[in-house]
Amino acid sequence: MELMDRLNEDMKSALKAKEKKRLSVIRGVKSSLQNESIKVGRTLNEEEAINVLNREQKQRKDSLHEFKKAGREDLAKETEEELIILSKYLPEQLTEKEIEDIVKRVIQDTGASSKSDMGKVMSVVMPKVKGKADGSQVNQLVQKHLS
Repeated sequence: MELMDRLNEDMKSALKAKEKKRLSVIRGVKSSLQNESIKVGRTLNEEEAINVLNREQKQRKDSLHEFKKAGREDLAKETEEELIILSKYLPEQLTEKEIEDIVKRVIQDTGASSKSDMGKVMSVVMPKVKGKADGSQVNQLVQKHLS
């Protein structure tokens, strides 16, 4: 598994460089990947590993939102640093323009015309952008183009 090899190499370099934050994030990610692997009873494929990383990213984004809402800038800053480290292991994210182009194409292909077609459009768009775009951002763009 390419991702695990990268994580192992980065963990070694973080240890040598005494980068505690980076080391902590990598260990946490490796732990999540290993737990998921045990749960499914086999080695994870690349797509499953990316799903685990996306889940880790979403948890941190949710925490970041809560920390900012509570005025905890110290914890928010720490979580932002973790997100930056974590993003290095995720696939390149699509720009808003790229997502919008996909949404427009799917709306045209499916013949969707109103908000009642939202589920139909989302079910086609999400597999195309899986791991490369935030679901809530996709949802907002679909709503915008169906209204």
